[in-house]
Amino acid sequence: MIDRSGLADFLRRRRELLSPADIGLPEGVRRRTPGLRRDEVAQLASISTDYYARLEQCRGANPSEPVMAALARALRCDPDERDHLYHLAGFSSPERHSGGYVRPGLMSLLNRLDDVPACVVSDLGEILWQNTIAEVALGWTAGKRTDRSRNIVWQWFTEPALRACFPEEDWSRHSLAHVNDLRATYSRRGGDADVTDLVKGLRKHSAEFRDLWERHEVAVHRFDRKRFLHPEVGVLHLTCEVLLSPEADTKVLAFFPTEGTDTHEKLELLRVIGPLEFRAPR
Repeated sequence: MIDRSGLADFLRRRRELLSPADIGLPEGVRRRTPGLRRDEVAQLASISTDYYARLEQCRGANPSEPVMAALARALRCDPDERDHLYHLAGFSSPERHSGGYVRPGLMSLLNRLDDVPACVVSDLGEILWQNTIAEVALGWTAGKRTDRSRNIVWQWFTEPALRACFPEEDWSRHSLAHVNDLRATYSRRGGDADVTDLVKGLRKHSAEFRDLWERHEVAVHRFDRKRFLHPEVGVLHLTCEVLLSPEADTKVLAFFPTEGTDTHEKLELLRVIGPLEFRAPR
């Protein structure tokens, strides 16, 4: 249900907090009241001044979700303020997207895990960032967001070199996990161009992907055990813990040595060896 009085009060307070300079307008003559004028907010949101005025006066028809999105942008709302605005208007909060941004504090935290490979991955399988031991142990490359050479899902289904880093008997399980994860992302935000473009490209280039995609199986993996074939130390048995971000379109993958294996000693050795050029085993 819409909270008309709360919505009106919030719109008015946000408008009064902004200055013309905040939206790229000259200060001009002295204003009688602080903040922007109603007509300026209405123009920024591409709605009529009369319609906006009625919202601030608790009158008129209920606003639509697109109007709330436009007002959130016009009033320079941060994600929390935008969610509150949607709540007052009677809508569910929209999905948050990180846009591939990795917070410096998160990078600092993961860098302190110098004995645990950890990386930040988008919901499309793009490696956005990884700590030093992950670079040494896993060999995954972080690069520009538009570069599919760092997209694990794309590489898995189009480049044999990545599969050579895993035991062949594990390939079918990894293929299914990649597709099921991507299907969950597609269900959540399939209208986004980056999602549809990736799925379209994979369907075009991989018969295996097409067959698995047609199953319509959905599963977000939050835990897994993996075996990596490292060219210097052999098999690494790693337990993967998946931590989702508040925006839900990025996640942290932390790879801990699996109990009862010699992987801890091998990771310690790789820390000494340091970053080397990763070579897929022949």
